Parts: sequence; C-alpha cells; structure tokens
Amino acid sequence: MDEQRVRGGGPPPWGRHGPPWWNRWGEAANTSRWPWRSTVLITVFVLGGSRFAAQQQVDERASLDAFARVLLVVAAGLLLWRHRYPVLVVLGTAAATMLYLGAGYAYGPVFVAFAVACFSAVVAGHRTAAWTALGVLGVGHVLVGHWLYRWLPPSGDEAAAWGSEGVVAAWGVAIVAVAELARTRREQWVRERAERAQAARRRADEERLRIARELHDVLAHSISVINVQAGVGLALLDSDPEQARTALTTIKAASKEALGEVRQVLDTLRTPGDAPRTPAPGLDRLPELVAQAASAGLTVAVEGAPPELPPGTDLAAFRIVQEALTNVVRHSGSRHARVHVDAGDGTTLRLRIDDDGPATGAEAGGSGNGLAGMRERAAALGGTIEAGPRPDGGYRVLAVLPLRARAEAREDDR
Repeated sequence: MDEQRVRGGGPPPWGRHGPPWWNRWGEAANTSRWPWRSTVLITVFVLGGSRFAAQQQVDERASLDAFARVLLVVAAGLLLWRHRYPVLVVLGTAAATMLYLGAGYAYGPVFVAFAVACFSAVVAGHRTAAWTALGVLGVGHVLVGHWLYRWLPPSGDEAAAWGSEGVVAAWGVAIVAVAELARTRREQWVRERAERAQAARRRADEERLRIARELHDVLAHSISVINVQAGVGLALLDSDPEQARTALTTIKAASKEALGEVRQVLDTLRTPGDAPRTPAPGLDRLPELVAQAASAGLTVAVEGAPPELPPGTDLAAFRIVQEALTNVVRHSGSRHARVHVDAGDGTTLRLRIDDDGPATGAEAGGSGNGLAGMRERAAALGGTIEAGPRPDGGYRVLAVLPLRARAEAREDDR
C-alpha cells in the first residue's frame, strides 16, 4: 500500500495524472502554472509573422490556407503544456513544424514555437528528448529541401541551398546551448537552496540538542538534590521536625536555583541576535555546586584553581562537574567526592571527579542521558570523557577539554 493511501485514504499518486510512465513525461505536472500569457503572445506572433512572411514569399512558397493556420496554432498552442509535459510538447511542436515545412508554406517564425519548446524540455532535464526532436527536425528539413521537394508543394520548387542548412543547424545548436546553460544554472540554484535548507535544519537540530542538554543538566542536578532532601524531610517529619524544616528550606533553594537556570536556558529561544540576560555559568560557580551537594549530604573537596576559560569551554566544564556530582548523589553510596582541576600544560583542561562508591543501584528519577550528554559536550569542543569504576573502588569521571574550542579556532583561522 503506497504512502499516500496510508496517510489520506485517497487514490494512488497516478490517479489524477495518468500512470507512472505518463508522469515521467511530464514531471512538473503538479507544480507549474499554466503559461497563458506567453503562449498567447507567441501564438499571435507566429500567426502574424507567418502571414507577413507568406506575403514576402508569394512567388516562392505556398500561400497560407486554413490547414497552415491550424498547424501554426497547434505548434504555438502546445506551448501551454510545456511546463507540465515538456517531452510531449517538444515532440508535438517538432511534428507540427515539420508538417508545415513539408506542405511548402512560407518560412517564418514557426521555428520560434519549436525553439521555446526545445528550451523548456532541456531546462526541465529532458535533454535526450530535446536533442532527438532537434535531430528529427533537422533531418526532415534536409530531406524536404534536397529530395522530397520534387513531390511536395509548391510545384516547380527547387532544391534549397546547402548554406541555409548550416544556418538552421547553427541556430538549433545555439538554442540548445543556451538551454543547457539555463538548465545548469537552475540545477545549481536548486542544489544551493537544498544545501542552505539542510544547513538550516542541521543548525536547528544542533540548537535543539544544545537546549535539551542544558535542560537535562540543570534539572537533573537540582531535582536530584530535591529528591534526596524530600526523602530526608519525610523520614524526619515526626521524629526531628527541625531537621525536616532544614530539608524543606534546601528544597526551596534548589528549586529556585533550577527555575533561574531554566529561564536562562529558555532565554536562548528569544529573538535571534538578542544578548543573553544573564551570563552562562562557569567554573567560577564551583562553590555553589559544592554548597548544593552539601545540602544533599555529599561532601565535596575541590583541588586546583579554575583558569580563565573561553565561554564555551567554561560552560561545558561547569556542566560536566555538575552532572558528575549529580550522579554521585543519585547512584553512589559514598558521601564524599573530590573534584580536581588542572590546566598545567596551558593547552588542555583536565577535570577529574572521584567518589569512593559503592554504587547503590537506586534510581532517583533521572533519564539516563547524563553520561551521553557529558560526552557530547566534550566532543563538541574536541575533548574526551572517560568514565568508569576505579581499580580501588568507587567511580571516576575524567574530562580532557582543549582550552580553545573548535569553533573559536576556526574563527581565528579565517
């Protein structure tokens, strides 16, 4: 069952325009407008020009009659379908033009209709059909002018000069060459438009991923703290009301902090180009992380001083430490963790977050995307993340981030 029937229950795609082989002959059948104005103008020009040409060639060619005018109208009128069925139009126009010439009527702008049809077919991508029609018309013209003229009207006609065949061939090649140039430019334009659309979609996807990652990191940390403190408050509500009050105070502070950071992330969805209302967090806020972890019952020791970092690297480092401490709160039985910050070589920043374990196996409501988010942040900057159990027990997260992000390095290279 085809996709259109599944979606809308309607007829198959060829139901309105014929079977598939017919649509291949008229690939633009659903998208092109009817070129009424240009067709009418070309028809009037062909009829008027042919009448004038017949008056100038009255002693050389047959005079225009009803059949001649029908052929002229058919040759020019077929152009109305040139965008929808370019192959049929170029072949039909070539046939009408060949009949007109074979009947001995005056030479004139009847070739204009064929030239427009040929041009449309090439631009639409039907180069073989256009070249075939041009070749058939050229061969037919040679046959009529140098052999069949003895039996065709007007009587007493003489063979055409071979020089005129060269002129006709040159005009035909010129028409097709111009059409090929137009087709190339059109394909280039379509390709560039598709590339721009793809780039826009990719940027939108990257932005959605960035926002989702930010929201995950903000909410996972704060909600983990809230989850732990809510458990403490429930357990001590009757036996130690003062400690339960402290847990509720911590929940209030953590939720307020989470709301502030969520607003900051959502600020990026405002009008492009607006400056952020608040600066992005960085390693200078490590004391806040330590305090939040302490409110969840986790003691964190920080070793090393954070260096001056580019904004992108600073934000990624903060989120990696935040997520690593969140995972300790949610998944580790240890109540102690260590954060080591090292930028000794001046080219990379090393972040090491250790806890003494063991894993609790408990789940605190996370999505399971924390480690993947950390790896994505590091990879976006050209860094790496290693995470796993330590040989002496516990768990370690090791992040290595370049002090210059890839995007910033590319900007400098430009």
